[in-house]
Amino acid sequence: MNIALLGYGKMGKSIEGIALERNHSITLKASSKTSNFDFTNTHVAIDFSLPSTAVDNIKRALDANVPVISGTTGWLEHYDDIVDYCNTKNGTFLYASNFSLGVNIFFEINNRLSQLMTDFPDYKASIEEIHHTQKLDAPSGTAISLAEHIIDNSLYKNWTLDEASSNEIHIDAKRIENVHGTHEITYNSEIDSISIKHTAHSRKGFALGAVIAAEWIKDKKGVYNMKDVLNIG
Repeated sequence: MNIALLGYGKMGKSIEGIALERNHSITLKASSKTSNFDFTNTHVAIDFSLPSTAVDNIKRALDANVPVISGTTGWLEHYDDIVDYCNTKNGTFLYASNFSLGVNIFFEINNRLSQLMTDFPDYKASIEEIHHTQKLDAPSGTAISLAEHIIDNSLYKNWTLDEASSNEIHIDAKRIENVHGTHEITYNSEIDSISIKHTAHSRKGFALGAVIAAEWIKDKKGVYNMKDVLNIG
């Protein structure tokens, strides 16, 4: 399979390594300075770029009739527009806030736990996420997804980085050198606490998940997510 990399930073290079190990080829390595996006002989594009360039990158791939996978966060106010654009083009698009196979299992555990906790209002939910200092957005897209799953299953109305009211989930976003990503959800009461936690040890898990998604989505049409790829939930 021929893959275009839209974004060639640390994640782009990690994806390249995994793709080559799995006998794929790289047809394009685009950075924020790239002006010529040549999708000739490209089967799938993988976007791990910047919030400021992601929307244009995705549209370029859809214009070229190339399925596109995006793991860039910080641009989701345009997500519905991209879905509409993809459908108008009869294209293929998959977004995930996190491509790690472990994180997507963690999403399902969080979803189930939040359903169980709805009957126990004495427990207050909170989220802590820790990433490397180069991560531009806070909170992480993964933390937002975790919060939204809890909100969907509970009486919480919103999440906040500030002090939380009774119907808000506080997210504590920390940036520390050389951390690949940690997410912990805690339900705290006066009596005890319940926590679930995912810790990434390297970027390899994110890169592998993105390549697996690219292999899965080739020759498909429509809008998908990692639940579709992994057949979970």
